[in-house]
Amino acid sequence: MHAVVCIKQVPETTDVRFDPETNTMVREGVSSIINPFDEYAIEEALLTRERFGGKVTVLTMGPPQAAEALRTALAMGADQAVLVTDKAFAGSDTLATSYTLSMAIRKLGPLDLIFCGRQAMDGDTGQVGPGVAHRLGIPQLTYVCKVKKIDWESRRIEVERLLENGVQVVESPLPALLTVVKDINQPRLPSLLRMKRAKQAEIPTWGAIDIGASPSRIGLEGSPTQVIRTFSPPKRTGGQKLTGEPEEVVKELVDKLFASKVI
Repeated sequence: MHAVVCIKQVPETTDVRFDPETNTMVREGVSSIINPFDEYAIEEALLTRERFGGKVTVLTMGPPQAAEALRTALAMGADQAVLVTDKAFAGSDTLATSYTLSMAIRKLGPLDLIFCGRQAMDGDTGQVGPGVAHRLGIPQLTYVCKVKKIDWESRRIEVERLLENGVQVVESPLPALLTVVKDINQPRLPSLLRMKRAKQAEIPTWGAIDIGASPSRIGLEGSPTQVIRTFSPPKRTGGQKLTGEPEEVVKELVDKLFASKVI
C-alpha cells in the first residue's frame, strides 16, 4: 500500500501580507504551520499504513521554507517527504496548483490512496484535492469522516461522507483521492525521537523541470484566476448595548429593528 498525503504550509497568523505588484500572498519570512485539516489527512494515512502495511509519502508545493511542514509530517510518522518548489510556481491559483501536484504525484509512481485536508484555511476553496483527482483521472471522495472498509483484493474502498443533513456511505474503486474532515480522527503528536530524525532527514526537492510541468500551466501564466485588488475590510465599530429589564430590552430592540427597517 502506498498512500500520498498532499499538505500545505499556511500562515500561523491572520495578519497576512500581499505583494502589491502581483496581489499574491507573501509567504517568505512568515511564521507558518501545517494546514490544520491536513494533519487529519496525515493521521488517516498513518492509520491506514498501521492496518495494512506499506508506506506514506507526504508532498507539498511551496517556497523552500515549506520543508519545515514536511519535517513535522515526518516526525508524526510519515516514511518519506517531497518538496515541490520553484520560482516558476509563484502565484499559482488552485488550477495551476492541482496541475503541479498531479505531475509530482505521477513522478512518485504507482499509488493506492491520496489523502488531502478538506480545505486550506488561507484560501478556503476546497478545490485543489478534487482538481488533483480530476487530472489523475481517479475517483474523488470528499468530506470523508470515516473509512469503513478497504478490500485490496477487489481494489475497492468504502467511506462515510459527512453531509449537512447526515452521513452518506460511498464505495469506490482504487486508486482514489480522499479529502477528510476533522471528525475522522485525532492527529497524533510528533515524538521526540522522530523529531530528532526529521531534523536530519534529507528531503528531495523537485522543480518544474523535474516533474515535467509545462511552463504555460504553472505560476501566474497558468492561473486563469486573477486577483484584481486586495484590501483589508474596515474595522467594525462597537454596537449599542441595551440594559434594563428583559421585557423593556426586548421592546426597545424590536423598536430599533423596525426603525432600521431590518424587520
